[in-house]
Amino acid sequence: MIEEFKRVGRMLFEEGLVGSHSGNLSIRQNDLIFITRSGAMLGDLKEGDVVEVALQSGVDDKNASVELPVHRAIYQGSSAQAIVHAHPANGTALSIIYEQKIIPQDAEGQFYFKSVPVLKVRQAIASDEVVKMLPPIFFGGYTIAMVRGHGSFAIGETLEKAYQLTSAFENSCRITNILKSIQPPPAAAPVHHPRPHERRHTGAIPPGIGVMGRTYNKRDERR
Repeated sequence: MIEEFKRVGRMLFEEGLVGSHSGNLSIRQNDLIFITRSGAMLGDLKEGDVVEVALQSGVDDKNASVELPVHRAIYQGSSAQAIVHAHPANGTALSIIYEQKIIPQDAEGQFYFKSVPVLKVRQAIASDEVVKMLPPIFFGGYTIAMVRGHGSFAIGETLEKAYQLTSAFENSCRITNILKSIQPPPAAAPVHHPRPHERRHTGAIPPGIGVMGRTYNKRDERR
């Protein structure tokens, strides 16, 4: 089991989906959860970096990732057997722009997911809001979701499957950002040049200007 954690963690790091000490992985086995410990380096996991906790909260929770309550809630509220929590840069950027869902523009992204929900909360990291609001999204049939400005949570039958979804999602978001950067700017509004019959005649001297001690007005032209 530890070898699978090491393999997936290394791929996540090498692909730039997590930072040096960010992200976390877990799998469920019956009433047990195996999850990376707090502060573990996913790209260089060692023996002891995966800890065992119960499906219900307990005394062993202190060594686990701070995101354990979120993982636990997802397992309790969905059919997930494995969870990958990553920090994909392009996906995180889009989650700040799009407040409800991220819609893939590429064929592969559309094959894996028609849309990815964006969860907007006041506190993004291991908060009670995320614990409460994220599981129903997965119970509703989604396999990956974004916590706005924070990162992605992907579920699957195995760690590799959850990693596959995370990787495909970030690639799709990268394509979306490229498209946004190369779209031509909106055309400037055409400048209106009045036709000869639209031009209004104006006197050489603007109204209200004093001339030789008196004020000039338009009616003076008719004298």
